[in-house]
Amino acid sequence: MIIAHDLGTTGDKASLHADDGTPVAALTEHYGTDFRAGGVAEQDPELWWRAVCAATRRLLDHTGVRPGEVAAVGFSGQMMGAVLLDSAYRPVRPSLIWADHRSQEQAGRLTAALGAERAYRLLGHQLHPTYSLTKVMWVRDREPETFARVAHVCLAKDYVVHRLTGVLATDRSDASSTNAYDQPAGAWSAEVLAAAGIDPALFPEIVPSTTVAGPLLPEAAEATGLAAGTPVVLGGGDGPLAALGAGVIDPADGAYTYLGSSSWVSLSAERPLHDPRMRTMTFDHVVPGRYVPTATMQAGGASLDWVAEVLRPGQGGDRFPELLAAAADADTAGLYFLPHLLGERSPYWNAAAAGAFLGLTRHHEEAHLTRAVLEGVAFNLATCVGAFREAGHPVDRVDAIGGGAASDLWLQILADVWGATVRRRSIVEEANSLGAAVTAGVGAGLVDGFAVARDLSDVTAEFTPDPGRHADYRRRHALFLEAYERLEPWFAKEKR
Repeated sequence: MIIAHDLGTTGDKASLHADDGTPVAALTEHYGTDFRAGGVAEQDPELWWRAVCAATRRLLDHTGVRPGEVAAVGFSGQMMGAVLLDSAYRPVRPSLIWADHRSQEQAGRLTAALGAERAYRLLGHQLHPTYSLTKVMWVRDREPETFARVAHVCLAKDYVVHRLTGVLATDRSDASSTNAYDQPAGAWSAEVLAAAGIDPALFPEIVPSTTVAGPLLPEAAEATGLAAGTPVVLGGGDGPLAALGAGVIDPADGAYTYLGSSSWVSLSAERPLHDPRMRTMTFDHVVPGRYVPTATMQAGGASLDWVAEVLRPGQGGDRFPELLAAAADADTAGLYFLPHLLGERSPYWNAAAAGAFLGLTRHHEEAHLTRAVLEGVAFNLATCVGAFREAGHPVDRVDAIGGGAASDLWLQILADVWGATVRRRSIVEEANSLGAAVTAGVGAGLVDGFAVARDLSDVTAEFTPDPGRHADYRRRHALFLEAYERLEPWFAKEKR
């Protein structure tokens, strides 16, 4: 058996898999995030560790699997954060996660030093405050006493793997999310780190995602309930592992969209994709020799979570079915939502961007607001789909995964807005875990290769675009883009 952990924004999803990666059972141990004004988004790494320990014990108890039956443990982790550790590998402060965008000044300085286009081709990404490197610079500049204690910088899954094995390392997929990684060379970038004034020795060794980081330490075995000596496979970043879980391994596998807290459209490629307008970015795949061109927006599913919290406070997950059912029949003509609640990555790369409803009138109710949010996310991702199409990728079929993929309404809206067939896969919320399990299986020698992932999920529903609605959405998409363009100067003036 394989246990996979997916360290996400809202919790750790622990899943049990057969030796070939087939899902058996899953559960989630939740933890909180400190979101505050000014772009603060932090999590205590100790919460990740406690969640992994608790989720593992619960999973074993729930399934009746004995510790000795677990042949490997693997990881998927949230990307682009900064976990700062002292010489004893203890966190010196809460982790600045992917959504934290306080380091705008540092990103500006780095862009001026390197040049935006030069950096984009070297890193596969724009220089932007959502990435790890400028977060590290921010702590150095704003919290010098804290930074003086920093001896190591890593990502979320790397920290937990170290707690389990005593080995600190990272893989290429996660390294490619830091903006400190020379993508053509496959190594930490001496040029970028010199421009940032950050010591390369702070960053861990980069190894393949399938690396067995080490056997489970006795103290970690006691904490998790697993057997000491169990192989722990390093794994990768959640984006590339979601691609693997969705069966997107080679270019012929097509595109997929992930509808989680952040949301994206992505595909597999044999080389990085460098968009002339720099709307997209490219991660290294967990699959050797492959890359994952991606266009990620900050608040996809997070926008739906937000509007649900505002409209139906205190109702938990029960609020979604009623809101979505009412939204199905809502007429949103003239009503738009800009879904930039956490600043924005693709396609604008503007940390100052903010959310906004436009066209509100007295007759609008919660159904209209909810549908406008769904459409706003679809419109924003449509610009990203357009970037891939302009680069020669047709994107005429997109497989949908992530929690938002459970909504028929949202998938039909995506199909109508994009003019593409959208298919729900049976894994929905399990893609990251499935990718982590397959990677762990490969690393532990339980499966022959990554291709097994293609057979571990099925298409359960298909949504085709309606020509009339697509034509109307094309017109409205142009107005959506104009709304952002008109507000962009205002975003820059208004400090939040």
